[in-house]
Amino acid sequence: MAQLDRRNFLAGAAVVAFDPADSRWLSSLPENSTAIQLPPLDGELVTDEEALTEAATDYGHLAHRRPRAVLRPGSVDDVVTLVRFANEHGLAIAVRGQGHSTFGQAQADCGVVIDSRTLATIHEVTPDHAVVDAGVQWLDLVRIALVDGVAPPVSTDFLGLSVGGTLCVGGIGGATQHFGMLVDNTLELQVVTGDGRLVTCSADHEPELFEAVLGGLGQFAIIVRATVRLVRAPALARVYTLTYPQVTDLTAAQRTALADGRFDYLEGQLVPTDDDGFTFVLEGGVWYTTEPPDDAALLAGLAPFGVDVADVPYFEWLNRVYETVEQIEALRLPGPWLNAFIPDAVTDEIVAELLKTLTPADAGGVALLYPTRRALVTRPQVVVPDGEVFFLLALLRAVSPPDDAHAERLIADNDALYARVLAAGGAQYPVNALHLTPADWRTHYGDRWPVVLRDKDLYDPRGVLTPGQGIFEPVSRAPRTP
Repeated sequence: MAQLDRRNFLAGAAVVAFDPADSRWLSSLPENSTAIQLPPLDGELVTDEEALTEAATDYGHLAHRRPRAVLRPGSVDDVVTLVRFANEHGLAIAVRGQGHSTFGQAQADCGVVIDSRTLATIHEVTPDHAVVDAGVQWLDLVRIALVDGVAPPVSTDFLGLSVGGTLCVGGIGGATQHFGMLVDNTLELQVVTGDGRLVTCSADHEPELFEAVLGGLGQFAIIVRATVRLVRAPALARVYTLTYPQVTDLTAAQRTALADGRFDYLEGQLVPTDDDGFTFVLEGGVWYTTEPPDDAALLAGLAPFGVDVADVPYFEWLNRVYETVEQIEALRLPGPWLNAFIPDAVTDEIVAELLKTLTPADAGGVALLYPTRRALVTRPQVVVPDGEVFFLLALLRAVSPPDDAHAERLIADNDALYARVLAAGGAQYPVNALHLTPADWRTHYGDRWPVVLRDKDLYDPRGVLTPGQGIFEPVSRAPRTP
């Protein structure tokens, strides 16, 4: 979806009051009413059908929790105002960026959704960092930064995600093997805590809040601005597409390439074949500007069945899937995704088991498998397996044509596969369609769970933020007593 400018939003009947008696938002303040006037906003709080319908769906088209209002903030102050109002009057809040959740994670049933797309200013780009609002798409940051010859060291495969939404989860890509996740390359945040405080935090200032928010799934504070690392960017990418007949051939080659770091970008795919099976692809990229890389050295020891080599402009490579994802989104297909981190020692076994029953139809749109180094993932909220190396298995499913029963079956398959991964010491990368209870989340966080509880009590004591994740037991958000 194209980035939307604030002026395109500010059209329609705005809300001016809230009636706590029946949790209704009002476009006027009747005389002798119990309704409470909403504090002044720079943007708008709206309740029109189009806004509520959009906020009640996402890229997964599986969960539909309808809010009662949508905030289109005109400033960071609007976010502060709404969060404080929510605390006073027992309202739930979620933030929706580009809507690329898959299972209602950014929805707020009967609450308020903050549409961060109106907070989309790129404030500063320097040789080593950028300061951006949470609603900025990575695509826009990359475009502007490349004018100055710099870019983020890591990019997700799809650049149409918002900065704030990505940093709530982690942000993984083919360069994570060298630089960690996007959260590992975040230098500073400006956030609104769940109790309505506007705080700037970093590793040196309010470090506990900083670490709680990065990868914190929106549970402790709302990211409104971020300072992210930039590095010198190349002009070109030489991309090697290496095919293998067996998945173990692929993972062996990936381990070799990971060990010596020969590729700047390293991923892998399970690609459907005409005979209802899969072939296995290593995708490696090397960045350069003038001197092309040595093909023979890069291919040494990888023993591919097939080789394709292509040179493309660096930006075109980073943005290679944008149009495809936008086309899929327009089809509104159910997307029961599963992303799992698997310990290296059991990856071949688990994937081999999966391939005994996985069909191209059930794999859906894209299936990824690639390794990274655990030591580079440093943010404590991002749960990854123990061991030097782990693999990401991503089944980015799309059910076509749409079929609710088929989608539900695939979610059940996700639940079963996740249980298998968990039992083997793995974890989820939490952008999934999974049936998870608060007990499951306690298991996910493991020994860190007491810290997660402490941070929730400290930064969002009334539990107003991001209910769609389902991490905590429901709490009463009754209005405060004067």
